[in-house]
Amino acid sequence: MAHWFHRNPLKATAPVSFNFYGVAGSPAANKICNDLRTTRARLLEMFTDVTCNPEMMKNATDAYFSLLQGFISSLDGTTQENKMRFIQNFKWTDTLQGNTPSAQQDAVFELVSMAFNVAVWYTKFASRLAGKEKYVHIPRLITPAEKGRDLESRVIDAYIIQCQAEAQEVTIARAIELKHNATLIAALAFETANFYQKADHTLNTLEPECSSKWRKYLQLKWHFYMAYAYCYHGQTLLASDKCGEAIRSLQEAEKCYSRAEALCKEYRQTKGPGTTAKPSEQLFFLKLGGVIKNTLEKCQRENGFIYFHKVPAEAPQLELKASYGLAEPVPFELPPLGEQCTAEVYATFDLTKGAKNEKAKPKEEEVKPVKEPDLKPQKDTGCVVS
Repeated sequence: MAHWFHRNPLKATAPVSFNFYGVAGSPAANKICNDLRTTRARLLEMFTDVTCNPEMMKNATDAYFSLLQGFISSLDGTTQENKMRFIQNFKWTDTLQGNTPSAQQDAVFELVSMAFNVAVWYTKFASRLAGKEKYVHIPRLITPAEKGRDLESRVIDAYIIQCQAEAQEVTIARAIELKHNATLIAALAFETANFYQKADHTLNTLEPECSSKWRKYLQLKWHFYMAYAYCYHGQTLLASDKCGEAIRSLQEAEKCYSRAEALCKEYRQTKGPGTTAKPSEQLFFLKLGGVIKNTLEKCQRENGFIYFHKVPAEAPQLELKASYGLAEPVPFELPPLGEQCTAEVYATFDLTKGAKNEKAKPKEEEVKPVKEPDLKPQKDTGCVVS
């Protein structure tokens, strides 16, 4: 099945046992460790479960994060670091860096990495997740994110802007289906194109070997929605008896559409991480070409019989602002601290005993790529979600 959206791969991570060999000094402390292990494993299973839906993902995320915060938040009301924060090492790959993992012995690194993966899952499920909580915790990392890694600001910003753009795509498709006025559709398309352009520019200083494919996708979507904007703006101009300007706007739409077609080919030929979408094979893409052609021919025909307007040399400047219909990101909040995570229980974790039983510690687990399911839509709606 050809896909409409480009998707970078999910982050992969090494298994974590949370076996602290003597550090956990009470049954309640051992239960927290066991629950951390099982809720983490369950959340990771959700990423590859074809039956998983947003409600199931939220429940699995809340179950793990409510316990993980017990290794991050201060439980005694002071500003001191939680004594358990740096006890466990975590390994994660990055969506743009292949299968080479980075590791930090820091529960905050685990929190933001897992939250990032949850956000990517939501994009794959055609939902939205704001990055507010990650921005709160990323500055707390002891080891700053390296350039091009998922937790680096340019990468996160690009993901967030792309999410906004793709959410707007749904709004545009809905507006067209409901036959809203051309002025609104043109404004929504113009703002969506600007989102894609902004996301592309956010990545322009990243190394080409890890960002080129993603950028080609953002660029083709930018030109595609500029074509939409000029096409429907041309319809608005024609309705206002500005036939010459309408023709010029539609000519620019034709130019942007041709550029989008060329970028689709370049995108397919560019090597890089992630799935390869085929937007030029989608009905939503193909229909626009016909709309531009037919509307331009209509304008030229009417100009030759009725208006006799001069066609401007310059394309019209689009200064369009949608009055409504803009997509709003859904705020993401961490769940409350788990009920079992109390100061009394954490007092039974004794870090001085952590150096014992070194031979009993498990060997380092390798990080295996995530085998993602192929989520195919039930029917062709003209816009296929990966």
